[in-house]
Amino acid sequence: MTKRFHLFFTAILIPLDALSLFAAAGLAYSLRFSGVFSAYRPVTFDLSFGRYMQICALIVTMMLLLFALSGLYRIRRERLMTEGIRALVAISAGMAIVLTVAFFSRDLFESRFIFVAAWVLAILFVALMRLSVRLTERSLHKYGIGLQHLVIIGKTKEGHELTKHFSRYPHLGYSVTHLYAHFNKATKDSIRYHKGAGRIDAIMVANPDIDRNELRAIKLFSDIEHIHFLYSTSLFPGSTTRPIFHTYAGQPVIEVPKTPLDGWGAIFKRVFDILGASFLIILTLPIQIIAALAVVLESKGGILFSTLPNGKKTMRVGQGGRSFHYFKFRSMQKDRHFERYDKLNHLNTREGALVKLQNDPRVTRVGKFIRRFSIDELPELYLVLAGKMSLVGPRPHLPEEVATYKPSQRRVLTVKPGITGLAQISGRADLSFDEEVRLDMHYIENWTPWMDIYIIIRTPIVVLFRPGQH
Repeated sequence: MTKRFHLFFTAILIPLDALSLFAAAGLAYSLRFSGVFSAYRPVTFDLSFGRYMQICALIVTMMLLLFALSGLYRIRRERLMTEGIRALVAISAGMAIVLTVAFFSRDLFESRFIFVAAWVLAILFVALMRLSVRLTERSLHKYGIGLQHLVIIGKTKEGHELTKHFSRYPHLGYSVTHLYAHFNKATKDSIRYHKGAGRIDAIMVANPDIDRNELRAIKLFSDIEHIHFLYSTSLFPGSTTRPIFHTYAGQPVIEVPKTPLDGWGAIFKRVFDILGASFLIILTLPIQIIAALAVVLESKGGILFSTLPNGKKTMRVGQGGRSFHYFKFRSMQKDRHFERYDKLNHLNTREGALVKLQNDPRVTRVGKFIRRFSIDELPELYLVLAGKMSLVGPRPHLPEEVATYKPSQRRVLTVKPGITGLAQISGRADLSFDEEVRLDMHYIENWTPWMDIYIIIRTPIVVLFRPGQH
């Protein structure tokens, strides 16, 4: 039943996409021939609606093929934001092809208005349609329809957290039916019994200390019983999803890279950072000016938090453990930075290497506001231009915090720190340091340009609707 549910909602996307594209094309044609537009710019070409729709049928067929090549018809669909970006790129690529053909064949489209309007409307209609389908799926999941019945092996912290998470968010599509401590004969028999009754679709392993042989047995069992197999990323490094295969002396050898942010990945990210930071600096310049005036008018001290009471520059630890001069808008009273480690340590709400003070008395009224909406971090855009930070990455690290990091936690220094990141949009204020590191490592080891775009688009949503999380 669950498999049919997902197959149905995947298959239905094809006719709905086609319908959305035809609707966009038809509306663009109607707008061009409407009295409003034709009065402003008279129609000077002859293109009947029937002939126009014949051409559109060919274009829609090509668009659906591009959608398929872009992965928009996978059974296991990605996040809605990622899916939307893929659709945007596929539609834009299709329109670029149409524009190229039109350039060499003026009989195809003689109206630039129709072309641009169809492009914009296609993006809008496809996005709204896919959003409606996704909301329908999620609504059905909330009523227990179409959920994948999941078995979790590992009565560990990870196992219990996953169980609570799937119970709290049924729209994710999973329902945990059983939680087993170990995979033994009794567990096998139980899983087989419930699978026969249609109550098990997938097995997830969530025990970081699981025996290697036991893990192999679970994977083999899932293959034999035709059950989906999942495992928590705490079991293996995320980079194993992108191995590089070699053959030496007749033996297969797998090279596990630290991060895709090497070579062309690093070049792309740097260009992306420069262009993105330049655009955001211009866009937020009025906010920066207002924030700077508010900071300096409310309390004594400079506009920026840039130096310490002893006169030394504020430093952060960046890529490769190298320190750099860090600054942001001042949100605290002057010369009270170090009180976090002695006078105010009793207000610390975080465990481990990080310090997070609840109701920090050092923060000014303006400081509370600019922190609430992350305005204090806007000067970091200039550090991105300077190459010290990136738009997306782990948070900037304090030297005194890095000194307490465990060796495994120092892996977050593999890349440049970012203004925003996967941990920041996942509720950083509520995460333990180990959880934050785990998310940062997932980003480092599985980076893609799409991930950066998704995180950047997601950031203002988190800042505006979940203040304090970022």
